[in-house]
Amino acid sequence: MSSSLSHGSSSPLDAHGWDSGWAAAFAPYADRGLVPGRVVRVDRGQCDVATDAGTVRADTAFVTPHDPLRVVCTGDWAAVDPEGTGDPRYVRACLPRRTAFARSTSSKRSEGQILAANVDHAVIAVSLAVELDLGRIERFLALAWESGSQPIVVLTKADLVPDPVGLSYLVEDVETVAPGVQVLPLSSTTGEGLDVLSAVVAGGTTVLLGISGAGKSTLANALVGEDVMSVRAARDVDGKGRHTTTTRNLFVLPGGGVLIDTPGLRGVGLWDAEAGVGQVFSEIEELARDCHFHDCAHEAEPGCAVAAAIEDGTLPVRRLESFRKLMRENQRLVAKTDARLRGEIRRDWKRTMAAGRAAVEFKRNGRLR
Repeated sequence: MSSSLSHGSSSPLDAHGWDSGWAAAFAPYADRGLVPGRVVRVDRGQCDVATDAGTVRADTAFVTPHDPLRVVCTGDWAAVDPEGTGDPRYVRACLPRRTAFARSTSSKRSEGQILAANVDHAVIAVSLAVELDLGRIERFLALAWESGSQPIVVLTKADLVPDPVGLSYLVEDVETVAPGVQVLPLSSTTGEGLDVLSAVVAGGTTVLLGISGAGKSTLANALVGEDVMSVRAARDVDGKGRHTTTTRNLFVLPGGGVLIDTPGLRGVGLWDAEAGVGQVFSEIEELARDCHFHDCAHEAEPGCAVAAAIEDGTLPVRRLESFRKLMRENQRLVAKTDARLRGEIRRDWKRTMAAGRAAVEFKRNGRLR
C-alpha cells in the first residue's frame, strides 16, 4: 500500500491533515485506482488538489450535485484520477466531511453556501479599529459552533488600543457574548498574541473568518510567514475595505496545521443554526430550564427565570433581544427552506405524472398530443 494510504509512514499529505481516519475512509477509492488529495482552492468548476505527487488541477464536473452544500469546497478530501488520465484530471468523489462551515445566501431560493470543510478551529477576526459589533460576533459564533468547529475570537489591530486597561475592557465585552470561547487581542504589526494563536492553530485545520477590513489577510500572512495574501488599507471611518481575498485558499503553516483564508463576508446569514445559537447564548438556555413553563417565550409568562434575570440585572437586555432575533431569523430560514423543498418535490411529482400520462397516451394512440 502506498504511503498516501498508510498513515504509519510519512506522506506529503500529512502536512495537510491526512490521518488514519481519512486513510480508512479512502480505502474503497484506492481499490478503484484513485489517489487522495486535499482541495486547496476552487474556482470556475475546477480546483487545485494537493496530492502526494504535488498540486494538480482537477475538474469537478463529476461531483456537482443539485445541493449547493455538497459542491466541492476548499478543505475537502477528494478522490482524483491518477497521473496519465488526461488533462484536466477529474475529482471523482469527496470523502464525507467531519465538519462543514455554511451560511445562508442572499438568494431568494433560501440556499446554503458552504464556506470551508473539515475545519477544527474557526478564527473570527474582529478589528479594534472600529466600534465593536457584538451582534455580528454572536452571528459568527453561532455559525462556528453549528459547524462543529471550536471558535476563537481574535481582536486584531490591538496596537491601536495602547491603554492596557481599555484593551482589557474590550476583551471583557467580547467575553460576555462568547461563553466557552478564547478571546485573544492580537497585533500583526507588533506581533502581540501571534505566538499564542500559532500554537492554537498548529493542531488541525483552521478557517479564518471576518468582514472586509478586519485584518484577515495581514493575519494570514503573519501565520504563514510570507506574503501569500494581498493587503489593502481599510477606511478609518468604518473599518471596511475591499475584498483582498476573492477565493478560499488553503495554506500549510510552518508550525503545523493548515489555514483556510476566506473572502470578507458582507452578510453573515444563519443556516439551520439553532444548536449554534443555543451554544452562543448558553446562559439563556441554562436559565430557561428553571422557567415554570417548558415552552416559555420569556415575555410575560409567570415564573419565567429569564425575565427574573433581566429584572435583577444578571442578564443584559441586549443579550435576550439578540437571542430572540437570531432564533426568529433561523426559524424563518428553516420554514422557507422547507417550503422550497416541498415545492421542488411537488414539481418533480407533477413532471413524473405528466410523463406517465404522456406514456399512456402514446401507448393508446401511438402518438403524443
